[in-house]
Amino acid sequence: MTVFSSSRRRWLAAASALALTLGTAAVHADPARELRIGFQKSASLLVLQKAQGTLEKRLAPQGVAVKWVEFPAGPQLLEGLNVGAVDVGYVGEAPPIFAQAAGARFVYVGNDPAAPSTEALVVQKDSALKSVAELKGRRVALNKGSNVHYLLVKLLEKNGLKYSDITPVFLPPSDARAAFEKGAVDAWVIWDPFLAAAEHQLGARQLADGTGLVNSFSFYLAQTDYARANPAVIHALFANTDDAARFVQADVPRAAALIAPLQGLDAAVVETSLRRYRYGVTPLTPAVAAQQQQIADTFLDLKLIPKPVRIADALPVNAAATLAGK
Repeated sequence: MTVFSSSRRRWLAAASALALTLGTAAVHADPARELRIGFQKSASLLVLQKAQGTLEKRLAPQGVAVKWVEFPAGPQLLEGLNVGAVDVGYVGEAPPIFAQAAGARFVYVGNDPAAPSTEALVVQKDSALKSVAELKGRRVALNKGSNVHYLLVKLLEKNGLKYSDITPVFLPPSDARAAFEKGAVDAWVIWDPFLAAAEHQLGARQLADGTGLVNSFSFYLAQTDYARANPAVIHALFANTDDAARFVQADVPRAAALIAPLQGLDAAVVETSLRRYRYGVTPLTPAVAAQQQQIADTFLDLKLIPKPVRIADALPVNAAATLAGK
């Protein structure tokens, strides 16, 4: 159980210094009148806040409206953030790395706790495959550049296979599910709530999840200039997210009932997903940033990204200095 009072105290301290850590531009920039949030249906806490309308009420005294912009997955969301279509986004570990390698301009402003059981590699219930080691020469569906990309790499490595031993089939979740159902792919590596839906509705069987291999952090990212100009808005978002997290942990079935219609899923599916996540947004620590750097270095070694990525370059100024040992 997350201790939310501790999380809130950390965010209060972080928010008060956010303008300084993001740079002096925050002092001179005009605040925005709108917060455009990029979200995915899998981002249950954001979906819950959208359903409740609580963020709109919290930001109303600041004169800030809220616009919710849905994306099918993290990579597409990062594209939206990069071109200025949204101000803040919520994604997994891998999308920011691919985006940074492509020159996107953003900062990490927070993360949720590790939740490795929220992503897994699954096969059909009647598949002959019994282990990850049997994937050699097989077709595996995944969303390119998403969290599960790194999970797949680590699963193959653990089981004595190379990334080149399988044929990755890059598909967004909805298309990947269709391919999985038709048998056009042998396995599918996917995250919640799509994972829970495949288990409940298709009888999909897990060969392995991320436990012991990956952290599966989720990150809150902001367009750099927006973050510099609007630290109070960013703080309000996280305070509201903390409230939503407490709501979920106090009554998972009720939260699932609210979220399910917006995700287009049965409440039982959403409840399974919610119970696998961990909650309590905090500012990034050097340890979390270092783990992101490890993922970036792995992707570079595999030539999945075209150039080295330095995670510290996408952190608030003071955090980057800390990581550099200054």
